[in-house]
Amino acid sequence: MTAATVVPAKARSPLLLVGAALAIVYVVWGSTYLAIRIMVEEMPPLVSAGVRFLAAGLLLGGALAARGGPGRLAVTRRQLLGCARIGLLLLVLGQGLVTLAEYGGAPSGITALLVAAVPLWVICYRVLSGERPAGRTVAGVATGFCGMVVVVTANGLGGTFPVWTMAVVLVAGLSWAFGSWYQPRIELPRDPFAVAVYEMLVGGGALTIIGLAAGERFDPVAYSARSWAAWAYLVLFGSVLAFSAYIWLLQSTATSLAATYAYVNPLVALCLGWLLLAEPVTVPTLAGGVIVVLAVAVVVRSEFRR
Repeated sequence: MTAATVVPAKARSPLLLVGAALAIVYVVWGSTYLAIRIMVEEMPPLVSAGVRFLAAGLLLGGALAARGGPGRLAVTRRQLLGCARIGLLLLVLGQGLVTLAEYGGAPSGITALLVAAVPLWVICYRVLSGERPAGRTVAGVATGFCGMVVVVTANGLGGTFPVWTMAVVLVAGLSWAFGSWYQPRIELPRDPFAVAVYEMLVGGGALTIIGLAAGERFDPVAYSARSWAAWAYLVLFGSVLAFSAYIWLLQSTATSLAATYAYVNPLVALCLGWLLLAEPVTVPTLAGGVIVVLAVAVVVRSEFRR
Protein backbone atom coordinates (compact mmCIF):
# COMPACT_ATOMS: atom_id res chain seq x y z
CA MET A 1 0.00 0.00 0.00
CA THR A 2 1.32 3.46 -0.86
CA ALA A 3 0.83 6.71 1.02
CA ALA A 4 -1.44 7.88 -1.79
CA THR A 5 -3.83 4.96 -1.22
CA VAL A 6 -3.99 5.64 2.51
CA VAL A 7 -5.44 9.11 1.90
CA PRO A 8 -6.90 9.27 -1.63
CA ALA A 9 -7.21 13.06 -1.54
CA LYS A 10 -3.43 13.30 -1.44
CA ALA A 11 -3.14 12.81 -5.19
CA ARG A 12 -5.73 15.49 -5.95
CA SER A 13 -4.27 18.57 -4.27
CA PRO A 14 -3.80 21.55 -6.60
CA LEU A 15 -0.24 21.79 -7.83
CA LEU A 16 0.11 25.49 -7.02
CA LEU A 17 -1.12 25.06 -3.42
CA VAL A 18 1.30 22.20 -2.84
CA GLY A 19 4.13 24.26 -4.31
CA ALA A 20 3.27 27.28 -2.16
CA ALA A 21 3.07 25.19 1.01
CA LEU A 22 6.39 23.53 0.23
CA ALA A 23 8.02 26.91 -0.40
CA ILE A 24 6.79 28.20 2.98
CA VAL A 25 8.07 25.14 4.82
CA TYR A 26 11.37 25.15 2.90
CA VAL A 27 12.25 28.80 3.56
CA VAL A 28 10.58 29.66 6.87
CA TRP A 29 11.61 26.52 8.72
CA GLY A 30 15.15 26.93 7.47
CA SER A 31 15.26 30.28 9.25
CA THR A 32 13.80 28.96 12.51
CA TYR A 33 17.06 27.22 13.47
CA LEU A 34 18.73 30.61 13.71
CA ALA A 35 15.73 32.07 15.56
CA ILE A 36 15.79 29.22 18.09
CA ARG A 37 19.49 29.76 18.65
CA ILE A 38 18.85 33.44 19.41
CA MET A 39 15.82 32.70 21.60
CA VAL A 40 17.60 30.25 23.90
CA GLU A 41 20.47 32.65 24.53
CA GLU A 42 18.28 34.03 27.34
CA MET A 43 15.07 32.01 27.49
CA PRO A 44 14.79 28.49 28.99
CA PRO A 45 14.50 25.99 26.14
CA LEU A 46 11.51 23.80 27.02
CA VAL A 47 9.25 26.43 28.58
CA SER A 48 9.95 28.99 25.85
CA ALA A 49 9.19 26.37 23.19
CA GLY A 50 6.05 25.34 25.06
CA VAL A 51 4.76 28.89 25.43
CA ARG A 52 5.59 29.44 21.76
CA PHE A 53 3.31 26.61 20.63
CA LEU A 54 0.58 27.50 23.12
CA ALA A 55 0.52 31.06 21.80
CA ALA A 56 0.52 29.87 18.18
CA GLY A 57 -2.26 27.36 18.85
CA LEU A 58 -4.43 29.99 20.49
CA LEU A 59 -3.83 32.46 17.65
CA LEU A 60 -4.62 29.94 14.93
CA GLY A 61 -7.61 28.55 16.84
CA GLY A 62 -8.99 32.05 17.35
CA ALA A 63 -8.60 32.82 13.65
CA LEU A 64 -10.41 29.62 12.65
CA ALA A 65 -13.26 30.28 15.09
CA ALA A 66 -13.59 33.87 13.85
CA ARG A 67 -13.79 32.80 10.20
CA GLY A 68 -15.80 29.59 10.47
CA GLY A 69 -17.41 29.71 13.89
CA PRO A 70 -16.58 27.56 16.95
CA GLY A 71 -17.91 24.51 15.11
CA ARG A 72 -14.83 24.49 12.93
CA LEU A 73 -12.83 23.36 15.97
CA ALA A 74 -15.25 20.57 16.91
CA VAL A 75 -13.52 17.19 17.29
CA THR A 76 -14.36 13.73 18.58
CA ARG A 77 -12.51 12.15 21.47
CA ARG A 78 -10.70 9.80 19.10
CA GLN A 79 -9.62 12.66 16.84
CA LEU A 80 -8.36 14.63 19.84
CA LEU A 81 -6.31 11.65 21.01
CA GLY A 82 -4.85 11.36 17.51
CA CYS A 83 -3.85 15.02 17.58
CA ALA A 84 -2.28 14.49 21.00
CA ARG A 85 -0.14 11.60 19.73
CA ILE A 86 1.16 13.57 16.77
CA GLY A 87 1.70 16.67 18.92
CA LEU A 88 3.91 14.68 21.28
CA LEU A 89 5.90 13.16 18.41
CA LEU A 90 6.36 16.31 16.32
CA LEU A 91 6.51 19.06 18.91
CA VAL A 92 7.65 17.56 22.22
CA LEU A 93 10.14 14.97 20.94
CA GLY A 94 10.80 16.76 17.65
CA GLN A 95 10.91 20.53 18.08
CA GLY A 96 11.39 20.37 21.84
CA LEU A 97 14.54 18.27 21.60
CA VAL A 98 15.94 20.45 18.80
CA THR A 99 15.46 23.52 21.03
CA LEU A 100 17.13 21.70 23.92
CA ALA A 101 20.08 20.70 21.71
CA GLU A 102 20.64 24.27 20.51
CA TYR A 103 20.43 25.47 24.11
CA GLY A 104 23.16 22.92 24.91
CA GLY A 105 25.50 24.33 22.28
CA ALA A 106 24.48 22.69 19.00
CA PRO A 107 25.15 25.12 16.10
CA SER A 108 21.97 25.94 14.21
CA GLY A 109 23.39 25.06 10.78
CA ILE A 110 24.75 21.67 11.80
CA THR A 111 21.51 20.91 13.66
CA ALA A 112 19.58 21.56 10.46
CA LEU A 113 21.96 19.29 8.56
CA LEU A 114 21.38 16.39 10.93
CA VAL A 115 17.61 16.88 10.81
CA ALA A 116 17.91 16.59 7.02
CA ALA A 117 17.90 12.80 7.49
CA VAL A 118 14.13 12.96 8.19
CA PRO A 119 13.07 11.95 4.63
CA LEU A 120 15.41 8.95 4.83
CA TRP A 121 13.77 7.80 8.06
CA VAL A 122 10.31 8.32 6.53
CA ILE A 123 11.21 5.99 3.67
CA CYS A 124 12.55 3.45 6.18
CA TYR A 125 9.26 3.54 8.11
CA ARG A 126 7.35 3.08 4.85
CA VAL A 127 9.46 0.07 3.87
CA LEU A 128 9.12 -1.49 7.34
CA SER A 129 5.34 -1.10 7.12
CA GLY A 130 5.28 -3.08 3.90
CA GLU A 131 5.09 -0.21 1.40
CA ARG A 132 7.14 -0.14 -1.75
CA PRO A 133 8.10 3.47 -2.56
CA ALA A 134 8.89 4.31 -6.17
CA GLY A 135 12.46 3.69 -7.20
CA ARG A 136 12.97 7.36 -8.04
CA THR A 137 11.83 8.32 -4.53
CA VAL A 138 14.29 5.93 -2.90
CA ALA A 139 17.09 7.11 -5.19
CA GLY A 140 16.32 10.75 -4.46
CA VAL A 141 16.30 10.21 -0.71
CA ALA A 142 19.57 8.26 -0.83
CA THR A 143 21.18 10.96 -2.97
CA GLY A 144 19.99 13.68 -0.62
CA PHE A 145 21.43 11.84 2.33
CA CYS A 146 24.77 11.59 0.53
CA GLY A 147 24.65 15.33 -0.07
CA MET A 148 24.01 15.89 3.61
CA VAL A 149 27.04 13.75 4.47
CA VAL A 150 29.20 15.81 2.11
CA VAL A 151 28.10 19.06 3.77
CA VAL A 152 28.63 17.72 7.30
CA THR A 153 32.05 16.32 6.40
CA ALA A 154 33.06 19.59 4.75
CA ASN A 155 32.18 21.62 7.84
CA GLY A 156 33.30 19.13 10.47
CA LEU A 157 31.80 18.77 13.91
CA GLY A 158 34.89 19.72 15.87
CA GLY A 159 34.45 20.40 19.56
CA THR A 160 31.62 22.91 19.19
CA PHE A 161 28.95 20.24 18.91
CA PRO A 162 28.71 18.25 22.19
CA VAL A 163 28.08 14.54 21.64
CA TRP A 164 24.92 14.49 23.76
CA THR A 165 23.35 17.21 21.63
CA MET A 166 24.07 15.14 18.52
CA ALA A 167 22.19 12.22 20.07
CA VAL A 168 19.31 14.51 21.02
CA VAL A 169 19.02 15.87 17.47
CA LEU A 170 19.08 12.32 16.08
CA VAL A 171 16.21 11.29 18.37
CA ALA A 172 14.33 14.45 17.39
CA GLY A 173 14.67 13.59 13.69
CA LEU A 174 13.54 10.00 14.22
CA SER A 175 10.51 11.15 16.20
CA TRP A 176 9.58 13.83 13.67
CA ALA A 177 9.86 11.33 10.81
CA PHE A 178 7.72 8.77 12.64
CA GLY A 179 5.08 11.38 13.44
CA SER A 180 5.04 12.49 9.80
CA TRP A 181 4.66 8.90 8.60
CA TYR A 182 2.08 8.05 11.28
CA GLN A 183 -0.22 11.07 10.91
CA PRO A 184 -1.99 10.02 7.68
CA ARG A 185 -2.69 6.60 9.21
CA ILE A 186 -4.79 7.65 12.22
CA GLU A 187 -8.13 9.37 12.65
CA LEU A 188 -7.81 13.15 12.78
CA PRO A 189 -10.12 16.12 12.12
CA ARG A 190 -10.77 16.64 8.42
CA ASP A 191 -9.64 20.26 8.66
CA PRO A 192 -5.80 20.23 8.69
CA PHE A 193 -5.70 23.65 10.37
CA ALA A 194 -7.82 22.33 13.25
CA VAL A 195 -5.33 19.47 13.46
CA ALA A 196 -2.49 22.00 13.75
CA VAL A 197 -4.34 23.87 16.52
CA TYR A 198 -4.79 20.83 18.74
CA GLU A 199 -1.31 19.48 18.07
CA MET A 200 0.23 22.82 19.05
CA LEU A 201 -1.93 23.17 22.17
CA VAL A 202 -1.15 19.63 23.35
CA GLY A 203 2.55 19.81 22.44
CA GLY A 204 2.96 23.30 23.87
CA GLY A 205 1.21 22.38 27.09
CA ALA A 206 3.34 19.25 27.52
CA LEU A 207 6.60 21.14 26.86
CA THR A 208 5.64 23.86 29.35
CA ILE A 209 4.79 21.34 32.07
CA ILE A 210 7.98 19.34 31.46
CA GLY A 211 10.10 22.49 31.53
CA LEU A 212 8.58 23.77 34.76
CA ALA A 213 8.91 20.34 36.37
CA ALA A 214 12.61 20.33 35.35
CA GLY A 215 13.16 23.61 37.21
CA GLU A 216 12.94 26.07 34.32
CA ARG A 217 11.43 29.48 35.00
CA PHE A 218 9.96 31.88 32.47
CA ASP A 219 10.60 35.53 33.43
CA PRO A 220 9.19 37.77 30.66
CA VAL A 221 10.66 41.04 31.97
CA ALA A 222 14.18 39.63 32.12
CA TYR A 223 14.57 38.97 28.38
CA SER A 224 15.88 41.40 25.78
CA ALA A 225 14.03 42.68 22.73
CA ARG A 226 16.31 40.47 20.60
CA SER A 227 15.09 37.30 22.35
CA TRP A 228 11.46 38.40 22.22
CA ALA A 229 11.78 39.20 18.50
CA ALA A 230 13.12 35.68 17.86
CA TRP A 231 10.31 34.18 19.96
CA ALA A 232 7.64 36.21 18.14
CA TYR A 233 9.07 35.16 14.76
CA LEU A 234 8.89 31.52 15.83
CA VAL A 235 5.27 31.93 16.95
CA LEU A 236 3.94 33.75 13.88
CA PHE A 237 6.07 32.37 11.07
CA GLY A 238 7.61 29.15 12.40
CA SER A 239 4.41 27.84 14.02
CA VAL A 240 1.24 29.56 12.79
CA LEU A 241 2.37 29.78 9.15
CA ALA A 242 4.93 27.03 8.49
CA PHE A 243 3.67 24.32 10.89
CA SER A 244 0.12 24.77 9.56
CA ALA A 245 1.45 24.47 6.01
CA TYR A 246 3.32 21.28 6.94
CA ILE A 247 0.26 19.68 8.56
CA TRP A 248 -1.74 20.55 5.44
CA LEU A 249 0.92 18.89 3.29
CA LEU A 250 0.82 15.72 5.40
CA GLN A 251 -2.92 15.44 4.75
CA SER A 252 -2.82 16.59 1.13
CA THR A 253 0.19 14.94 -0.52
CA ALA A 254 2.67 12.10 -0.11
CA THR A 255 4.58 12.06 3.19
CA SER A 256 7.93 11.63 1.46
CA LEU A 257 7.22 14.76 -0.57
CA ALA A 258 6.28 16.80 2.51
CA ALA A 259 9.44 15.59 4.24
CA THR A 260 11.72 17.03 1.55
CA TYR A 261 11.74 20.28 3.56
CA ALA A 262 14.52 18.72 5.61
CA TYR A 263 16.82 18.82 2.59
CA VAL A 264 16.31 22.51 1.85
CA ASN A 265 16.25 23.82 5.44
CA PRO A 266 20.00 23.26 5.99
CA LEU A 267 20.82 25.35 2.93
CA VAL A 268 18.69 28.20 4.25
CA ALA A 269 20.24 27.84 7.70
CA LEU A 270 23.77 27.88 6.28
CA CYS A 271 23.05 30.94 4.14
CA LEU A 272 21.61 32.82 7.10
CA GLY A 273 24.62 31.90 9.18
CA TRP A 274 26.88 33.24 6.46
CA LEU A 275 24.90 36.47 6.05
CA LEU A 276 24.16 37.25 9.70
CA LEU A 277 26.97 35.54 11.61
CA ALA A 278 29.76 35.63 8.99
CA GLU A 279 30.09 31.84 9.07
CA PRO A 280 32.29 30.56 6.23
CA VAL A 281 30.70 28.62 3.36
CA THR A 282 33.25 26.42 1.58
CA VAL A 283 33.23 24.96 -1.92
CA PRO A 284 32.58 21.41 -0.59
CA THR A 285 29.60 22.81 1.33
CA LEU A 286 28.21 24.34 -1.84
CA ALA A 287 28.81 21.08 -3.72
CA GLY A 288 26.91 19.13 -1.08
CA GLY A 289 24.14 21.72 -1.23
CA VAL A 290 23.79 21.25 -5.00
CA ILE A 291 23.48 17.48 -4.49
CA VAL A 292 20.75 18.08 -1.91
CA VAL A 293 18.76 20.38 -4.20
CA LEU A 294 18.98 17.92 -7.09
CA ALA A 295 17.79 15.13 -4.80
CA VAL A 296 14.79 17.22 -3.77
CA ALA A 297 13.93 17.71 -7.44
CA VAL A 298 14.05 13.94 -8.03
CA VAL A 299 11.80 13.18 -5.04
CA VAL A 300 9.31 15.94 -5.90
CA ARG A 301 9.02 14.80 -9.51
CA SER A 302 8.64 11.16 -8.51
CA GLU A 303 5.92 11.84 -5.93
CA PHE A 304 3.94 14.11 -8.24
CA ARG A 305 4.02 11.40 -10.91
CA ARG A 306 2.49 9.00 -8.39
